[in-house]
Amino acid sequence: MTARMRKPFTLRRVVEAIGPGVTTGAADDDPSGVATYTIAGAQLGTSLLWTAWLTWPLMAAVQMMCARIGMVTGMGLAGALRQKFPRWTIALASLALLVANTINISADLAGMADGAHMLGGGPPGVWVVVFGLGICLATVRLRYAQIAGVLKWLALVLFAYVITAFILKPHWREVVGASFSPSWPRGHLMWATLVAILGTTISPYLFFWQAGQEVEEQKAMGRRIATRTRRPTQDEVIDRRIDITLGTLFSNVVMFFIILTAALTFHKAGITEISSTKQAAEALRPLAGDMAYWLFTLGIVGTGLLAIPTLAGSAAYAFAETFHWAYGLDNKLRQARAFYAVFVFSTVVGIAMDFIGIDPMRALFWTAVVNGLLAPFLLVGILLVATDRKIMRDQLSSKLTRVVATIATILMFGAAIGMFVF
Repeated sequence: MTARMRKPFTLRRVVEAIGPGVTTGAADDDPSGVATYTIAGAQLGTSLLWTAWLTWPLMAAVQMMCARIGMVTGMGLAGALRQKFPRWTIALASLALLVANTINISADLAGMADGAHMLGGGPPGVWVVVFGLGICLATVRLRYAQIAGVLKWLALVLFAYVITAFILKPHWREVVGASFSPSWPRGHLMWATLVAILGTTISPYLFFWQAGQEVEEQKAMGRRIATRTRRPTQDEVIDRRIDITLGTLFSNVVMFFIILTAALTFHKAGITEISSTKQAAEALRPLAGDMAYWLFTLGIVGTGLLAIPTLAGSAAYAFAETFHWAYGLDNKLRQARAFYAVFVFSTVVGIAMDFIGIDPMRALFWTAVVNGLLAPFLLVGILLVATDRKIMRDQLSSKLTRVVATIATILMFGAAIGMFVF
């Protein structure tokens, strides 16, 4: 973009720009992310703190590319990919997304239920059902603007992890040294953890959710997406860039402090095996005090409430656009039955999985690994769409964005190969 920015860059503009980018970035730190970062810190200490600064620009570039696809084409990611690839490939990708997200939802619900129980609630099994069905009901009944507003406020719960790290009073000079001293991964464990971090940070469901939210935003502004041919204005693009930059920065800062908290407590105490969010919180209590325990537990519940609509919603967007279903959070149930059916199906199956016995922490971690293996293939498709002048109506992402997204793709392929080779 070479044209001059029309709106002045002020604090008010930054606040007003907050939207899908911030909620998508915050949703990235779901219980799956919390589990992955906790395990990384517990097993490897501060040796992977540097990944937070690596993944921030990579995540920002990918999310901006997905946002631009939605803004320019008026379609979600699956709809745009369908212009480039056969429907069966998009259907297969949507199915893989649904399976991965459903497993993630199941593990997230289990973590949230344990958190609610530890906060003084009833049996975890009851909370699994209450959270799952409550989220389904709220999504069907509320409209997009209401849901978006709730998700923005839920993002604030992530500050719990930042506060927890400061309670521990780390030696900041050592932390800074570890943060900017990347080391080559050694051994299978470190490679697998790196893949999991990349997979839970640059995650497929976030691609679909970001593009889908752009379509929702356009609908909320009163535009007819199917016939819209106007270019997004320079101010609209810059506002979204501000939004995504803040959202991805927030996400990666939280990731940094979760790894740091686990390194300063579990790793330092020799606790390297974390099998559940409940165990993580309870192990944190004697090491860091009651305040850290309550904040960690509250964070698990809050991030789950933020992430589950994103997980189920991204799969619903993917299927709806693949098969030309009516969709959108502003539609009522009777207007988009199939779209809401995918959302409810994914959540209800996630609920059911929690009653057949799974290890939530391990499921969350290995879901992140699976996402890390799948994401680079999807990124190849996104890059091909984003560089197609016909699909993008000659409104391609900036060269820098495309270069950084390409680097993200290469790194994710490299990490996946390294996990198997080493």
